[in-house]
Amino acid sequence: MSVKFLVTGSAGLIGSQVVKDLVKLKHEVYSCYHNQKPTYGIPIQLDLLDHDKIRQTLLEVKPDSIIHLAAATNVDHCETEKEFATRLNVISTKIIAKQAAKQLAFFVYVSTDYVFDGEHKLKKENYVPNPLGFYGKSKLNGEIILNNLASSWCIARTSTPFGIHPKKKSFPLWIKESLESKKEISVLVDQFTSPTYVPNLSKMLIEIATRQITGIIHLSGATRISRYHLAELISDKLNLDKKLLIPTKIDHMNWKAPRPKDSSLDVSLAIEILNEKPQTIQHGLDCFLNELNNIK
Repeated sequence: MSVKFLVTGSAGLIGSQVVKDLVKLKHEVYSCYHNQKPTYGIPIQLDLLDHDKIRQTLLEVKPDSIIHLAAATNVDHCETEKEFATRLNVISTKIIAKQAAKQLAFFVYVSTDYVFDGEHKLKKENYVPNPLGFYGKSKLNGEIILNNLASSWCIARTSTPFGIHPKKKSFPLWIKESLESKKEISVLVDQFTSPTYVPNLSKMLIEIATRQITGIIHLSGATRISRYHLAELISDKLNLDKKLLIPTKIDHMNWKAPRPKDSSLDVSLAIEILNEKPQTIQHGLDCFLNELNNIK
């Protein structure tokens, strides 16, 4: 059955994959973007700081389901530009969510592992959030808005998405290109996440939106791994020189915003209820590297 979707952030790393997959599934897809026009779907230019335009767009499109991906995601920029992060991550989310509730549209809000403080590994959905930096705080405030709305919604938290995008270079590609260039790079040994292959994430998000699964769910890769171990895995798969990887620690990083040391997510709920299961990092990396080879 064809569903009418509206996707924000449709030109981004995750959004571009989501709209591509939705179009392949023969859904009617309205792809909202700010600057970069998306390749798939019916493009709609939308400034999320223009609240009237948000309401007008939703009234005109009348979507059955909304996947809200657009956000300020640069962690250090959010720390220094708190007002901008609040306007984009909190206030615009509130406007979209309220309008979605009025129009009885199902709302999927894509959140982040950075709502947690990193004190414990493999957080379940009911673990109490405690963000360290303003990016995490702004995304958590978006979650709180949904909790206060009596409507159909899902909060889907993810972790370190990676995939192929014309402008956004994700971590595995940076590792691959650096090692191929024989460049020494510093990689964190004490930051653990659940890296998520974007095509896998896209399919999980679409399943949630089409089945209208409500509540909070963790949608990430199925493997908890340090940045350094992930870099080693990539170098092993590509037979590149691991000696170029210089172990370093979070405390040595010159970041403006604090990061959680362990923001890995427990995905047992997603494994239990979804047909599209979270992938292991081994499987996700193999798919990613195959995808890269097919582009050449």
